[in-house]
Amino acid sequence: MEQNNYFAGLIGGIKSLCTGLKVTMREFWTPKITERYPENRKENKMFDRFRGQLILPHNELNEHKCVGCGVCQMVCPNDTIIIETEMVETEEGKKKKILKNHIYDHGKCMYCMLCVTSCPHGALDFDNEFEYAVFDRAKLVKHLNHPGSKCQPKK
Repeated sequence: MEQNNYFAGLIGGIKSLCTGLKVTMREFWTPKITERYPENRKENKMFDRFRGQLILPHNELNEHKCVGCGVCQMVCPNDTIIIETEMVETEEGKKKKILKNHIYDHGKCMYCMLCVTSCPHGALDFDNEFEYAVFDRAKLVKHLNHPGSKCQPKK
């Protein structure tokens, strides 16, 4: 009786080993689909729907669409965005709020896209960049508005 259990277990183990070897050999000969990441980082592109990092697009005149309303800051669930504005006086003598700093902490972002969808002026978007590994978390805090940039005039 004990000898039967021993041989049944041995045969079961050999069958299991052969099944594993069969799967291994089949996968050994199939074509590889692995991306050679560090070597091909120049030509490696992500999908169009990929959400990389939040950007504030500027045109060739260094103008953006952000008016500093702060809606993106209010809807952000984990305080990823900080909007700093200041009041200036225009030529007509009216006071106007302008964007001073648009600060984005990429380390806190959970890519929910609430900021992009809620922006009434369509000023924000996500890029397709995917390589953001850093050793210091302070490098993940970005100023989205370029130095000397201003809001696009309304059409």
